[in-house]
Amino acid sequence: MSLKGAGYIVGAWEHPTRKASDKSVTLLHAECAKGALDDAGLTKDDVDAYYCSGDAPGLGPMSMIDYMGLKVRHVDSTDVGGSSYQVAVGHALEAIVTGRANVCLITLAGRPRSEGMATGTAPRAGSPAQPEMQFEYPYGPATANMYAMCATRHMHDYGTTSEQLAWIKVAASHHAQHNPHAMLRDVVTVEDVVNSPMVASPLHRLDCCVISDGGGALIVTKPEIAKSLKRPLVKVIGVGEAPKNQMGGQVDLTFSAARWSGPPAWEMAGITPKDIKYASIYDSFTITVLMQLEDLGFCEKGQGGKFVADGNLISGVGKLPFNTDGGGLCSNHPANRGGITKIIEAVRQLRGEAHPKVQVANCNLAIAHGTGGSLGTRHVGSTVILERE
Repeated sequence: MSLKGAGYIVGAWEHPTRKASDKSVTLLHAECAKGALDDAGLTKDDVDAYYCSGDAPGLGPMSMIDYMGLKVRHVDSTDVGGSSYQVAVGHALEAIVTGRANVCLITLAGRPRSEGMATGTAPRAGSPAQPEMQFEYPYGPATANMYAMCATRHMHDYGTTSEQLAWIKVAASHHAQHNPHAMLRDVVTVEDVVNSPMVASPLHRLDCCVISDGGGALIVTKPEIAKSLKRPLVKVIGVGEAPKNQMGGQVDLTFSAARWSGPPAWEMAGITPKDIKYASIYDSFTITVLMQLEDLGFCEKGQGGKFVADGNLISGVGKLPFNTDGGGLCSNHPANRGGITKIIEAVRQLRGEAHPKVQVANCNLAIAHGTGGSLGTRHVGSTVILERE
């Protein structure tokens, strides 16, 4: 049975906070859930499936279901980092198609900013149970270093430049200036980016995403319920997910798991990258965006630098508007995993609810892609394609 059109996103809500020193992670999850339910015109009593990831406190879905007073018959706590929420949308479709759920609630929340987490530059602590730990952790791998290796290799193989990567930040800043909740609202230039302090060569400070508190939530329902609500219809027409691991040491740092998660999503949707009007692309670093655009088929491998240059990602100017809320590079990156915000902004664009200055004209097809884990080591790519009906 095909998953295409099996579910609709009827509720999408992003928490406005960027620093929640007075709120618990549990409360942030609950506030996001209420925001999405209110947006859909539903209540918590309508929810019969709940999805969260590793950012949920305590016992994950068990703790949150108890805290929010939900009565559900299906739960999912799949944790693949920043791509967990695209994965959750796909899993919600599977639950709907098999009759296990009708109204699926997906939430994300976190407080890395309030808790002072150095999420990009501090070595990640590992569990002794992790099979890779004895080989990798003695070297103190940090997230920024892993992505910097990808950028270095891409530059070596394809001639990509720091100036080309900088255009991704420039585009994000042009959009963030219209977002009152964005952490960085000043428009920057290519020169600003390449002259900002080096974090992990060749990535500068402005090549890196912000660290914020916050969260978001989605409501995915079966078609009959979606069509009974007084909300614009946003249909899920394509999903795909795939891991990319170390492959016994035969690692090619120039591509991401999007190379494998994209094709099944495009095939299910029955469209090609040329049909997409708006793209929400995971943007932990500028190199993340460039590689995913290539791997999703928006340009040939190695041509990402040319594709993003000269403002081609700026709404109203370029060929492929991206991350019109400012994305992780300028607006927010909650819970070390910003994938849900990519879906939320894609829904806004398809509904015509984005800021007027960045709203894409006649936006009927959008893609939201997430990457969870580390681009330079092991990660999961997950792709969701949405259509305005």
